[in-house]
Amino acid sequence: MNIGTFLSKAARAFPDNVATVFGTRTVTYAEFNARANRLANALRRLEVQAGDTVAILQSNHPETLEAMFASFKAGCGAVPINFRLHSNEYAYIIDHAEAKIVICSSEFNEDLLRLRDRLPRVRHLITLSGAGGDLLDYETLVDGAPDVWNDATVGPDDLAWLFYTSGTTGRPKGAMLTHRNLIAMSMNFYADMCPGFGPNDVTLHAAPLSHGSGLYAIPSIGKGAKNVILQSRSFDAEGVLRNIQDHGVTNMFVAPTMLKRMVENPALERFDHRSLRACIYGGGPILLEDLKEAINSLGPCLVQLYGQAESPMTITYLPHRDHACETPDQIRRLASAGFARTDVEVRIVGSDGEAVPTGVMGEIVTRSDLVMKGYWRDPEATATAIREGWLFTGDVGYMDVHGYVFIMDRAKDMIISGGENVYPREIEEIIIQHPAVREVAVVGVPDPTWGEAVKAVVAVKPGMSLTAAEIIALCARSIASYKKPKSVELVEELPKNAYGKVMKRELRAQYWKNEPRRV
Repeated sequence: MNIGTFLSKAARAFPDNVATVFGTRTVTYAEFNARANRLANALRRLEVQAGDTVAILQSNHPETLEAMFASFKAGCGAVPINFRLHSNEYAYIIDHAEAKIVICSSEFNEDLLRLRDRLPRVRHLITLSGAGGDLLDYETLVDGAPDVWNDATVGPDDLAWLFYTSGTTGRPKGAMLTHRNLIAMSMNFYADMCPGFGPNDVTLHAAPLSHGSGLYAIPSIGKGAKNVILQSRSFDAEGVLRNIQDHGVTNMFVAPTMLKRMVENPALERFDHRSLRACIYGGGPILLEDLKEAINSLGPCLVQLYGQAESPMTITYLPHRDHACETPDQIRRLASAGFARTDVEVRIVGSDGEAVPTGVMGEIVTRSDLVMKGYWRDPEATATAIREGWLFTGDVGYMDVHGYVFIMDRAKDMIISGGENVYPREIEEIIIQHPAVREVAVVGVPDPTWGEAVKAVVAVKPGMSLTAAEIIALCARSIASYKKPKSVELVEELPKNAYGKVMKRELRAQYWKNEPRRV
């Protein structure tokens, strides 16, 4: 089944339901479907065929979803690109994806024209506004095309979404997500993440539609629910809380950094957020102390996901019922990433690829209909990542007797000091408990005696003071001596990429410039 038919069917069943809200502009499902059909027809007139790829480079707009669903309907692979990327990064993605069309919002007009020579495969640039010269006007194309379209017949393993990874360990790779993947993802959402989700629900999109929030738009559209798209290019915690109240938002996706900012914002007390049934967070680790504070502030609406671009929404989840911190066992489970989704298999394996016993550390692997087809134009990386149907995540952790998965770190982030494995996450959980610590990242740095030494990079809360000795003493009271930081650097801000993830690779690189270790 073509994932684009989610919109076609929603428009038949709920034509008058509001599909998108963008400021004062609202669009019904009948209108949304008609516009997506017109765009699909316009793409065909521009000689875009089934199997081609269409790049979507926009800050969050309703047209982002129109372009995605027009691509699906036409049998094309949609390539949504994070609007926060540097021009060199998105130029690489557009070219690597072999996109024939780029549909952009106006802030990218000038850059795309400047980069035109680096995009030899691109036939047409389409802009939401400011057309002229090599830039075609989006609305002119849509208005001039018919609104009747027969959704393309596709195979279940045909490309639907080419999802580029964040590239924290090098060049981004394109995970090929198929129609089968996206349908399985949506059915999992209905079954596990938000049971009972339906046409009366309201989804808020505060994160980029090019990634997590866009994935959540698909099941939302499939049920005819309302999608509130924020106009701000950056995360505005107060604006998010205001929109939750004004629109009766029931569901949203946030990264852990966004959740932390919502909880810390004074506006949390001013706006009513009781309509929120599922505040789904994921895309990066969350420290236990931050999660406890979120539970106390937001109540029983939290759901955690653990997944990757290669297995979207998701591998494991921690449901509403496990977001409690009244007993030691509940607190212990809060530190986990939950358990395997209903139709997902998860194992912990050793270096030989064989399953290890319960409680033993190893690499997390998963198998399901959510696992990507492979990496675009990268058979070697595909063969490394997918073996006999199992996706090797590169994440290190263990599973308890009840099936809860505890993620310790990325395999590349693990520190080996004097032959001992040290997992930064364990140390970060301790350091974040200090009242003056806002954020922390632990990395391995060169050491002539131990090979690697533990270093903590700590962002201090504004107006508060802290010393390296305090951090080291705090750790010494809680963990083995070989795990405690040998050095501490105090900073105002940790480096983050365009997705809000801490760039540990960048932190490490400055210490390993003249060393053989790959960072």
